Amino acid sequence: ASAAAGLNSIQVFTASGTWTRPTGITKVIVEVQGGGAGGARDATGTEQIGGSAGGYAKKLLDVSSITTSTITIGAAGAGATGNNTAGADGGDSSWADGTNTISGLKGVGGNTANTRTIGGLGTGGDINIQGGSGGPRIDTSAGSSQFGNGGINFSVVTDQNNATGYGAGGGAMEYSGGNGGSGTAGIVVVTEYK
Repeated sequence: ASAAAGLNSIQVFTASGTWTRPTGITKVIVEVQGGGAGGARDATGTEQIGGSAGGYAKKLLDVSSITTSTITIGAAGAGATGNNTAGADGGDSSWADGTNTISGLKGVGGNTANTRTIGGLGTGGDINIQGGSGGPRIDTSAGSSQFGNGGINFSVVTDQNNATGYGAGGGAMEYSGGNGGSGTAGIVVVTEYK
């Protein structure tokens, strides 16, 4: 007897690679999360900004005629280590099968110009969600994503200004407290159906 139709399996990508369609799979739901950015480090304590989160896209695909797809995972943005220095941007994540391209665009590194950093966009999905913005203010957080939480701005507790999960932004830091928080890398989740 043939296997029943419905949910069959899930593949989770935390590193770039190739998705290969398992036997019998006809449809997938693809979730793509871009990489989060790092937070800034400043000398004044008033102008540093947290990194923003990467964008998110979700799409239902008929993969009956698709055998493989290239998966790209956006890198995590590093937190700033020098005075008056911006955090590094995250990286773009994507699913690209030759017909469909679904992307979660990168978060933007926190800056020292007191300008909120805008989250990355999701593109190509049935649902596209912009990542959370990075902003200032003590005891608030950098940009959060669909898969992670932004780091705390200005925390002097070791690593508390680093993002957690996937695709979130690192918190900002005053120069006397340490370095800007690191963002977290993106992720791609493929839910497979017969």
